[in-house]
Amino acid sequence: MPADSRRAIDYGTVTDLVDAFLHQAQRFARQPLLWRKVEGRYRPMSWAHVERDAVALANALVSQGIEPGDRVALIAENRPEWFVADLAILMAGAVVTPCYVTNTVADHLHVLNDSGAKAMIVSTPKLAPRALEAAGKAHVTPFVIAIEDTNLHQYTGIDVLSWVGLLARHAGRPRPATLAAIEPDDLAAIIYTSGTGGAPKGVMLSHRNILHNCRGAYELLRSIGLGREVFLSFLPLSHSYEHTAGMHFPITIGAEVWFAESIDRLATNMAEARPTIMTAVPRLYETMRTRVLRGLEAQPETKRRMFQRTLDLGLKKYHDPKSLGLGERVADLVLDRLVRNKVRKRFGGRLKAMVSGGGPLNVEVGLFFHALGVPILQGYGQTESSPVISCNPPGRVRMHTVGPPIRDVAVRIAEDGEILVKGDLVMKGYWQNEAATRETVDAQGWLHTGDVGLIDDQGYIQITDRKKDIIVNSGGDNISPQRVEGLLCLEPEIGQAMVYGDRRPHLVALLVPDEDWLRRWADKADKSSQAADLAALAEDADLRKAMTDAIGRVNAKLGQIEKVRRFMIAPEPFTVENDQMTPTMKVRRHIIKATYGPRLEKLYGG
Repeated sequence: MPADSRRAIDYGTVTDLVDAFLHQAQRFARQPLLWRKVEGRYRPMSWAHVERDAVALANALVSQGIEPGDRVALIAENRPEWFVADLAILMAGAVVTPCYVTNTVADHLHVLNDSGAKAMIVSTPKLAPRALEAAGKAHVTPFVIAIEDTNLHQYTGIDVLSWVGLLARHAGRPRPATLAAIEPDDLAAIIYTSGTGGAPKGVMLSHRNILHNCRGAYELLRSIGLGREVFLSFLPLSHSYEHTAGMHFPITIGAEVWFAESIDRLATNMAEARPTIMTAVPRLYETMRTRVLRGLEAQPETKRRMFQRTLDLGLKKYHDPKSLGLGERVADLVLDRLVRNKVRKRFGGRLKAMVSGGGPLNVEVGLFFHALGVPILQGYGQTESSPVISCNPPGRVRMHTVGPPIRDVAVRIAEDGEILVKGDLVMKGYWQNEAATRETVDAQGWLHTGDVGLIDDQGYIQITDRKKDIIVNSGGDNISPQRVEGLLCLEPEIGQAMVYGDRRPHLVALLVPDEDWLRRWADKADKSSQAADLAALAEDADLRKAMTDAIGRVNAKLGQIEKVRRFMIAPEPFTVENDQMTPTMKVRRHIIKATYGPRLEKLYGG
């Protein structure tokens, strides 16, 4: 039997996500599946333990009146109980309806009312108040299962049940009868889009949809020699990317999943978990590149030259593997041990693949890590496609693309340049929104992605922009804002950027200084007391001069119509809390434009 198939399921015979999990739980019963930090140490939870708890919770849900097809809202950070709850909901024949932990009361209320959820599982006392307030206002009042004691007893009229109590009460019972009735096309999840362009819509994903993605991921990665893989989970499981690639895919290949404590502890957790496969969003790579370069600044000149030589040789090898002469090949081998090994150790030292998705990865950032021996595979997808559409295969990376389509996915380019997708990965539709479904999936089953791109002569997809985000200036020229913003954010001074200029003669920009750079700049400029107050510094002449210099460097790389002519500094960063970023770190342009539009218009000087 091939080495890469020893732990994976038979994707041709497994019919649903519960079937996949139970098959693996029987094979690997006593082996660890999940790892969490407890009192300073990572401790395992076996496949058998997860199965036992999931069956008990599934019976509890059924006993509380949950029927096949009912929706159950799930509000929790990444933790073992998420896996248990997700699997239990599916075993009961119900539909997992995840909610972001960053949701406001209004966000939770929208999901509860739109989905009609009959139950809600919430994890911590910190998350409970907003969830329970929304539950109290919902058209259908759900009963609530609290993973931890909420210590909230003022919400009368809402049944709050104990997770621990329910598991104890239903322990040892046989699997619920609902399990046997699950069909491949039954709904598995309703995942609400993160809302870059308005109110979130509920994307209906079936067992078949998600399993199709899992098989595609398996076929993509099998060349790296899949064995007992280790994932480090830190992207929100409420997002379709992590829900498929960070939960169900690891289950299907018999992997272990370690839960990161927080984004701030990610570097430490990488060293502890030593993952072999990771999924991440571009922002993580941008941040890590910045940290590597800043750390380099404190090194002696000899080490900086060695690092640059490593980069140069790595890039040369990427562009033409046969171009290195004998001396260069020897130097590259030496530098691999002296430099690249140290970079790889930052990621745990065992990485076979890091998959980037959820947004466009800047080519320069991708090439930086590729040259340093960190294998980044840029992929592409969206919630409506379960979510993976394509990905660069290991060993055949074309960094300016998002790779070829995964197995059994058809892709074509429409006359207006829009990327269209067809296959078992395409959603069943938007929950209770037939009009929006018809706009997105046509009568022939093609998913209209809203992305503009092309397919090159090797079958790789290249994204050029979002259909709705393209800026058309007053001269009729089409401009990609993501390209300009990506270049701006590579400058050390700039942490975030949004360009503006639809139907205007040129581009202007809204900039947020990089937090670490701003702190260091303020110290040197004797303005350290103001560094924490971005609003106070926004009009500072010295800061504006520094940002102008950064824009000048970027403009030198841009075409005439892409150049940024004027800018303003935002008084605060774009964050999830102020609604200017989605939970997966994508800019919510419509919110930012609503907030800053009049001030950006003033940059044109009337």
